[in-house]
Amino acid sequence: MMRIIFGALLGLLVAFPALGAILLAIAGTAAVAAASYPPLLAAALGVWAWPRISRTVRGWTS
Repeated sequence: MMRIIFGALLGLLVAFPALGAILLAIAGTAAVAAASYPPLLAAALGVWAWPRISRTVRGWTS
């Protein structure tokens, strides 16, 4: 599923290059907002790290 989404996004960026600038602006804004508000940064890192943490703990208990 992720490959399909990535392929569709890549296809849109090739077809409409201006979308790249819009996506970079949105990503830049989100990065600045996350860096300027530490609880948001901590929550984002927690969401990103949770699958790795749960796999590690699952390995300890099996």
